[in-house]
Amino acid sequence: MKLYIGNKNYSSWSMRPWLVLKAFGIAFDETMIPLYTGPADKQRILDVTPSGKVPALVDDDTTVWDSLAIIEYLAERFPDKAIWPKERAARAQARAISAEMHGGFGPLRRECGMNIHRPVRAKTLSEDALADIARIQQMWTGCRARFAQEGAFLFGAFGAADAMYAPVVHRFRTYAIDVTPHVQSYMDSMLAHPAMAAWTREALAETLLIERFETD
Repeated sequence: MKLYIGNKNYSSWSMRPWLVLKAFGIAFDETMIPLYTGPADKQRILDVTPSGKVPALVDDDTTVWDSLAIIEYLAERFPDKAIWPKERAARAQARAISAEMHGGFGPLRRECGMNIHRPVRAKTLSEDALADIARIQQMWTGCRARFAQEGAFLFGAFGAADAMYAPVVHRFRTYAIDVTPHVQSYMDSMLAHPAMAAWTREALAETLLIERFETD
């Protein structure tokens, strides 16, 4: 099984399935293809998947692209891993908030791009981005209150929904977003998770800069 990813410092979509693979102890090889470096690296991605984007997972003769699709594939491939919550209501909620992350929060993404090595400092955000932040905090707090009585993550144990929101944890940290104590506690648990900490270390060790993401 091989996962193709982009730069760990910037590639929020690559981070999500990588965390699931690492957190659940699923053996895989990774290949990092630098983003926005020119046609040669773009062709390397196209040679793996016609979408022309990473991440992409190759498992024998099966290629899956898109972060959420990869996570769903892994959940089916390894049903014993409990990547999604086992209880039906929790699983439905986890899938719903993951889909909301997958398809929404455009203002937050545009205004607070993932850049792990960026010095922590606040910036002025639009009302739309602030609304995204409020909605995410509402979701995290609600999931923790209802489903996480026996664990530190959104549904107790670390799972797919946490992986889907992991880049947001870094965004909130990097841009010094004002969060509630309950949200900060969740963020602290996420940042301390071994898989999350490993990705962060490796991101900080990268030296390749993408200038378009270094403007704020």
